[in-house]
Amino acid sequence: MYSVPDFFLVSNPINRYSIGDRTPGIVRDEEGSLTITISHTKPASDAAAANWLPSPAGDFRPVLRMYEPAPSVLDQTYVIPPITRI
Repeated sequence: MYSVPDFFLVSNPINRYSIGDRTPGIVRDEEGSLTITISHTKPASDAAAANWLPSPAGDFRPVLRMYEPAPSVLDQTYVIPPITRI
């Protein structure tokens, strides 16, 4: 999570700047997927709070990094899920 326009890490109360498979305490959905909540304020739900990526109140720049991606990423058949506003 980076600020706009300067690409600085976004300061936040839980000192979390990214979420990945090694993030302590993340909660997977029943089917094994991971829903990340991007929000300026802490979510009320415990599961959403566990997967909370704090963002600034205004514009921000999320970045997706994949290390050793699967072949489907490299051949571009994997579709990255969109960020949806709720």
